[in-house]
Amino acid sequence: MSNDGGFDISSLLEQAQAVQQQLAAAQEAQAATVVTGSAGGGKVTVEATGGGEFRRVTIAPDVVDASDVELLEELILAAIRDVTGQIAELQNGAMSDLQLPDMGGIGKLLGGGAPT
Repeated sequence: MSNDGGFDISSLLEQAQAVQQQLAAAQEAQAATVVTGSAGGGKVTVEATGGGEFRRVTIAPDVVDASDVELLEELILAAIRDVTGQIAELQNGAMSDLQLPDMGGIGKLLGGGAPT
């Protein structure tokens, strides 16, 4: 709000810019973070960045059985699910760490809250 009781758009723009900078920094940090999902007690692992870039799949030789390819497929899928779950947690954590400013009367402008 401005000093005369009106809405201060320049303050709102500054706050939005600050949030945008925080979001960009959080996205950079999470993209640089590497997480590893695993299955079968670590027999199959999948490594990915927090940005969702898959980097490596590791399979222990003792789970490679030509007569049971289905088990290997299930282990790989489970490891992928594990790593994508960790990526989602990382992303949710980054979003919850943002310091969102008090947007003043913006909610009223958008139809929220009762007018004062």
